Amino acid sequence: MNDVLLITQAMRFAADCHADHRRKGESQEPYVNHVIEVAELVAEATKGADINLVAAALLHDVLEDTDVTRTEMAEKFNTDIADLVQEVTNDDALTKAAQKTAQITSAPGKSDRAKILKMSDKTANFRSILNSPPLDWSVARKRDYLEHGRQVAEGLAGINAWLDEQFAGTARRLMEQIDTE
Repeated sequence: MNDVLLITQAMRFAADCHADHRRKGESQEPYVNHVIEVAELVAEATKGADINLVAAALLHDVLEDTDVTRTEMAEKFNTDIADLVQEVTNDDALTKAAQKTAQITSAPGKSDRAKILKMSDKTANFRSILNSPPLDWSVARKRDYLEHGRQVAEGLAGINAWLDEQFAGTARRLMEQIDTE
């Protein structure tokens, strides 16, 4: 499959999988906007050199948020993409608190490619909170979210300087915004 076809098929599949999903923020933007932003960050960080990683970025929440399995994803796309998505997918057998802890402890051991994907996801999530925070989130919840994201990012950092800068700048702006609330 050529690169353009792979990306457009991954984008369409992600859009179909997330068709009824919305972001938590005040604007309730379509969830697919998030996966496209993550894919864009991955593409910029890798200068477009890793097409499977960009496709995995488009698909990164499919296993976590839908009934699609890793096997189905591998059959539809390829094993490399399915493995990347699996590597960044939370274990739904764990409680939310255990998932958060696992994100922090597993971050340093992820593959370099998964670290780029996860750092892009964290950056996009912070941007979302910055631009359209959930109305029902208190300042304390935003601080907790920011601190957890920073702890995960510590274990992901060092793979891509540009992406590390994107994350750090977004985290700094989010902290400044929270501090003024």
